[in-house]
Amino acid sequence: MDAFRAGLAALGYVEGKNIVIETRWLNGRKYDELAELAAELVDFKVHVIVTYSTPGVSAAKRATTTIPIVFATVGDAVAVGLVSSLSRPGGNVTGNSYFTPELAAKRLELLKEAMPNLMHAGVLFNPANPAIEPVLPAMRLTAQALKVEVSEFAARQPADLEGTFAAMAAKSVSALAIVEDPMLIQNSQEGAKLASKYRLASCGFTEFAQAGGFAGYRIDFPDMWRHAATFVDKILKGAKPADLPVEQATKFLTVLNLKTAKAIGIDVPTSLLLRADEVIE
Repeated sequence: MDAFRAGLAALGYVEGKNIVIETRWLNGRKYDELAELAAELVDFKVHVIVTYSTPGVSAAKRATTTIPIVFATVGDAVAVGLVSSLSRPGGNVTGNSYFTPELAAKRLELLKEAMPNLMHAGVLFNPANPAIEPVLPAMRLTAQALKVEVSEFAARQPADLEGTFAAMAAKSVSALAIVEDPMLIQNSQEGAKLASKYRLASCGFTEFAQAGGFAGYRIDFPDMWRHAATFVDKILKGAKPADLPVEQATKFLTVLNLKTAKAIGIDVPTSLLLRADEVIE
């Protein structure tokens, strides 16, 4: 949100003077409740709805077919049916997108690079997020190419995490790739704590590595939120979402937590260290 506000400010918008921002937060509740929050914004007669993630955009899209919707970040917007195409979105939705399957598969590749002897990895995902549909097949193919067995573990809400990590330990996985999801990002601290408890090398979003996980690989989310302001600006000046092409992420970040690597016995290759944008020691 700070990046989004900075993007608006750079375009001449001053909150409380020539723009008002109404916010609604899920705050850890189930995704089913997004519909109620989206309906509140529609009733408030806002001029643009800005949101992120497939569940958030889907809820907004169901709530209105007329109010423009800008997604600051979302997985493959075409694959999950949010837009007709990247170049011509159609309807009332546009914004910034990235390819979740490739992003998640890359995390598995980073784990294999850090642990050449890796034979069995887990994949943690939220089945309540529709964006997962194209991700798991891509990760299975990547695992097959890497000659790594993968087991899939689901967590719908924070209360599921303890049992899910215990199930990983019971399955004897030694590493964990985490699929992008707002609930899992919000609970990075708890996830990293459990990964440490069960001595699992983990690769997820960078927040996970910063919270104590082993590695993080993601798009530059603040940059995408900052850029979302340009979509809002164009729409407020009369552009239609249907005519604004969806833009793809171009910045990717890698974070390595050497303290965690040492604790779980990983000797991080120099090739991986040299590519890292941030190294936590």
